Amino acid sequence: MMDVNKVLFISQEITPYLAENDLSLFGRDLPQAIQEAGIEVRTFMPRYGIINERRNQLHEVIRLSGLNISIDDNDHPLIIKVATLQPSRMQVYFIDNDDYFLRHTSQGLETSLSPEDNDERIIFFVRGVVETVKKLRWEPSVIHCTGWVTALTPLFLKRVYADDPSFAGTRIVYSLYDTKFDGNLDHRMVEKLRLDGFSDDDLTSLLDGDVDYNKLNKIAMDYADAIVQSSPEIDPELIEYARKSGKPFLPYPGTDNYAEAYLDFYRSL
Repeated sequence: MMDVNKVLFISQEITPYLAENDLSLFGRDLPQAIQEAGIEVRTFMPRYGIINERRNQLHEVIRLSGLNISIDDNDHPLIIKVATLQPSRMQVYFIDNDDYFLRHTSQGLETSLSPEDNDERIIFFVRGVVETVKKLRWEPSVIHCTGWVTALTPLFLKRVYADDPSFAGTRIVYSLYDTKFDGNLDHRMVEKLRLDGFSDDDLTSLLDGDVDYNKLNKIAMDYADAIVQSSPEIDPELIEYARKSGKPFLPYPGTDNYAEAYLDFYRSL
């Protein structure tokens, strides 16, 4: 059994920072339950413009901010904010940048408001999380990614950060979730990833046509160490892909005592 003492959750949505839905509730409830089991937990999410920073008491962490992340030969400053989720006192870190996240909006999430930027938005988010975890000198036993915004995390960790001691013993878990995006990501996404040093062999699942929701989930599964079904209804094509991968796979554990099922799964890796 694996000794699980630190779990990093990378989440697309977390309530109460965003409205309650299945994904945002999962983003709050699972980390809280794992923390209550005595595991050290940290969580990351995007700093969407719809988040009320004053009400939720977000503040910038100067020592973690300031790094420039280059995407498509353009530099984008990384801003890190943090809040404490009450009453669990769980720390939530927010990845922020003026190019990808609006200052204030009541219209919805940027992933829907400006979908043409989603390819760069998720590259920025993933790289921002990994660089921040390195600066924190916090070495997680498990990294659990939930939501398609997190889907490139396994790829970056297994290729760009493969030799980084911060993640030497880390197991990466990817959740299949039914929150989808419509259409395709930018047609230059693969080209932009090549500029980050990825080869076509690295990006096999994204080649041959546009990058849609299923392709993005497949490349996440290609590089994850384990896969979980976190929604009752998932595209059968993705479930089949997960099972054919031969990797540890946790079928949908239901809603009762599911945190215990996840923790047992982490320890089995």
